Amino acid sequence: MSTEQLTGKVAIVTGSTQGLGADIARGLVAAGARVTILGRGTDAGESLARELGAAAIYCAADIGSDADIARSIDATLKAFGRLDILVNNACVYADRGLASTREEWHHTLDINLISAAIFTQKAAPHLPRGGVVVNVGSTGGKFGAAGRALYPASKAAILHLTKNFAVELAPLGVRVVSISPAWTWSPALESLAEGSRERADAVGAAVHPLGRVGRGSEVAAAVCFVCSDAASWITGADIPVDGGFSALGPDRGLSPRTWFAATPEE
Repeated sequence: MSTEQLTGKVAIVTGSTQGLGADIARGLVAAGARVTILGRGTDAGESLARELGAAAIYCAADIGSDADIARSIDATLKAFGRLDILVNNACVYADRGLASTREEWHHTLDINLISAAIFTQKAAPHLPRGGVVVNVGSTGGKFGAAGRALYPASKAAILHLTKNFAVELAPLGVRVVSISPAWTWSPALESLAEGSRERADAVGAAVHPLGRVGRGSEVAAAVCFVCSDAASWITGADIPVDGGFSALGPDRGLSPRTWFAATPEE
């Protein structure tokens, strides 16, 4: 991404004190934008703001609070004088599938879906023609998986919400796009892989044709692209950033001949 491509633009990235959100914030700044880092991890948020220098501020906020959402928008406008880009990245992953309680459903949908909708609602009046809302979806919102329900349902909903808001905001010249990563190196995946990137790549190779898990910087590059003038005719679309994950079916891209050869007769 050219360092001039987003020069003059201002973005808010929710859930950006660590992981993928922090990588997106770094990518936007590298592309010339100024960024409000938003989250509840105060130490991590302040540390990232120091790393990014004058191009970033940190705003402690709970996106489940309408007042905090409004305060973070006000802080952005006060610091940078404008708002061009909203990246709805924040989410929770806790998921017990069929065993999930009503309270767990409410909490996940509130953070992963409803808060993104309300943040978009409150940001929209400040976005100029050419403004962009990026919703971070997931391949998890496109396919079934045993033992999960809350996270994939919320991500499926955010993909559909992208289409609705794209149509509603189009007359204002505001575009709405979603980005759907597959397995991406992050604190959640790092925990599963016990800190080993090599193990994550080895396990992930089975479901990603490119043979590894993704990097946060690769997702950030896609976010920067859809926020740039190069994507000015793209709205209401989902951009898979998934190493080919969504190109595979249940057969993992292997022919029947391969499956039969791998399964000898009884």
